[in-house]
Amino acid sequence: MDLDDIQAGALYGRPSPYVGTYLLLCIRDRDDGRDLVRRLLRVVKPAGFPGSPDDTSVTVAFTYSGLKALGVPQGSLDSFAPEFQQGMASRAATLGDVGESAPEHWEWPLGTSDVHVAISVLSSDRAQLEAVAEKAREAHAELAGIDLIWRQDCYQLASGRTSFGFKDGIGQPGVEGSGRPAANPRERPLKAGEIILGYPDETGELPPMPSPEILGRNGTYVVFRKLHTRVAAYRSYLRARSRSRQEEALLGAKMVGRWQSGAPLSIAPDQDDTELGGDPRRNNDFGFADDPRGFKCPVGAHARRANPRDALDGEGSVDVRLHRMIRRGTNYGPMLPEGVIEDDGIDRGIIFVFAGAHPKRQFEFVKTQWLNDGIFIGAPLESDPLVGPHPESSTFTIPQRPIRRRLQDLPPFVVTRGGEYCFAPSLRALQWLAGLGVRDETPPREDA
Repeated sequence: MDLDDIQAGALYGRPSPYVGTYLLLCIRDRDDGRDLVRRLLRVVKPAGFPGSPDDTSVTVAFTYSGLKALGVPQGSLDSFAPEFQQGMASRAATLGDVGESAPEHWEWPLGTSDVHVAISVLSSDRAQLEAVAEKAREAHAELAGIDLIWRQDCYQLASGRTSFGFKDGIGQPGVEGSGRPAANPRERPLKAGEIILGYPDETGELPPMPSPEILGRNGTYVVFRKLHTRVAAYRSYLRARSRSRQEEALLGAKMVGRWQSGAPLSIAPDQDDTELGGDPRRNNDFGFADDPRGFKCPVGAHARRANPRDALDGEGSVDVRLHRMIRRGTNYGPMLPEGVIEDDGIDRGIIFVFAGAHPKRQFEFVKTQWLNDGIFIGAPLESDPLVGPHPESSTFTIPQRPIRRRLQDLPPFVVTRGGEYCFAPSLRALQWLAGLGVRDETPPREDA
């Protein structure tokens, strides 16, 4: 891969722990928008930059409305993936964002045509974060035609745990040519074209790419979602169905597929193993093929739904690779103190970002077919117990001997607050966008 042309933040993982902020901007003036892109180029690092993984990273992405606001020709706009063109709010019914999660309840301006530019700034050091974030703010503050319309601060704890208390970010795929090994030694790195446009994917073909080539190549689609987590309701539900704290922890692990430490049920089915959970060489080295009925890890558990690994034999095992993507979660809001089961009314949750070259067969397929539906696991009426939509009489089945256990009436533990489909262009594409409107249509010099 041409690592010197790919945004580092679009391809690589993040330091741990870290702090960060997400900024959404609206372009009111086209010329100022292009000037903004030119200024942002100064703080965006390429994936080939010889820095450490702990460096502060800035990632810049655009919505369909944002590219249109910059003056991208309609022919180019029409060449993007249909899901990107339509926007996440228009895809809400398909994605299961209904009821409380429907777009009419989303946090403004998420899901509206006012969102044009999305900027993420992440760092292992708060002082560095503020310094780089200030540069990003300066990039638009002097431009009257650019408005900052939304900001969300976020963080990841040293433990890597989310607001539900579980260690996250363990099962990332490797990407061929990225220079980074796969987290799972049993999984071959994905072909580059599964994540970055312009390269062959797992089918051996080149994915459809926006035109012109300079705009599409080395870019990737980015799915951004803000999810409110009902932690108190989750804890209260488990406690009401448990006779001890040990059973409560086990029920939680059965729903997620891992213990809170990160130890997978496939290796530690009966009790937590914190040493295993904290060992990146071991906590992702497992499969599900030896547990077809889910006695160790239920087939409907969140982690198993999101990545079935080798559970789908034959041709199905190949299909799993077609639905892999880079997935990153970031906490927002304060953690609910341990042991508290009463809602304190404070907004907390997870900012999820998914990156891949195929938004429909990656993010949308996993969300609709594996998380929201239960047909592929043989339980059509069951959705993901943690993040799935839960209408009345939702259930979750835990296989066990001699009689399975079925949890009834799961309430919704996650509510969508909003989201966007974005596109993170390459550095050359950013230069091309900054130069739109120049008479000869040539990209500006890097020192412009």
